[in-house]
Amino acid sequence: MAVDVMVVGGGISGLACARAASDGGLSVRVLDRGRRVGGRLSSRTVWKRAVDLGASYFVPGRSEDFREVVAGWEARGLARPWTDTFVVIDADGEQTLKQGPMRWAAPRGLRSLALDLAEGLDVRQEHTVARVEPYRVDGDDVGEVVLAMPGPQAARLTGTAPGVELAWEPVIAVALRWPTRQWPSDLRGAFVHGDPDVTFIADDGDRRGDAAPVLVAHTTAERARLHLDDPAAAISPVVAAVQRLLGIAPDPAATFAHRWTFARPVETAGAPFFRAPGLSACGDAWGEDAAVRTAWGSGHALGRALAAA
Repeated sequence: MAVDVMVVGGGISGLACARAASDGGLSVRVLDRGRRVGGRLSSRTVWKRAVDLGASYFVPGRSEDFREVVAGWEARGLARPWTDTFVVIDADGEQTLKQGPMRWAAPRGLRSLALDLAEGLDVRQEHTVARVEPYRVDGDDVGEVVLAMPGPQAARLTGTAPGVELAWEPVIAVALRWPTRQWPSDLRGAFVHGDPDVTFIADDGDRRGDAAPVLVAHTTAERARLHLDDPAAAISPVVAAVQRLLGIAPDPAATFAHRWTFARPVETAGAPFFRAPGLSACGDAWGEDAAVRTAWGSGHALGRALAAA
């Protein structure tokens, strides 16, 4: 049976779009190729606990709609305020504290937020889509089609795609576990400037709230490009960089690497989403800045527009 809206991609933007369209009275189905929804809002079970390997945190921002969703997550114990202060490490190794907006984290991993958004929706997981056209998915007639994924991935399904001209950067996320904590207790995370290998380091035990001695480091785009075919090869230079940047002598007891070929858009389109008859698009490339709140807002706005039409 055809549905009013077929969303291809089960990340936070696709789920927000599906939720808004469903709340607006439309029949909706979400197709996702993964075993679980979440996209780059990814938590992977490593060392018997969820480790956030995609987005590092989120900021609610000024959107009242998103803040209402966040308040619901907080009330149910799915999200919590984490920190407004990070360390900044410059090219000379000097560390300074930098305050900013309150960053939020998820005790069960950020994927738990995507699972919450998907609750009650018609979501088909491990479903690989080969071809998309206006009003058609893999040759079957559907209602509106929404591409909720990076433009280069969408182009593989359509031959061309809205937003395909926007450049994206890769990242390899490397998780590192020690038997005991090897860094100061007040180190929530660190922005790294001028390093050839690492751009950000997060204390995963601190943001999750379980005090696990686990760090997650995100590589530079340049380092990631060298290892897209073999992400594990990025572990050694990342370990060396983390040890040098944080002054850690012992080697980690265990490591794990995850590749993100399209981790973040270099620039954004400005418009909240792309809308055309039969084929639309949403995601964090369709806003003012690339962020979790942007991805949710893009999908939510598109879903409401589809319902209104």
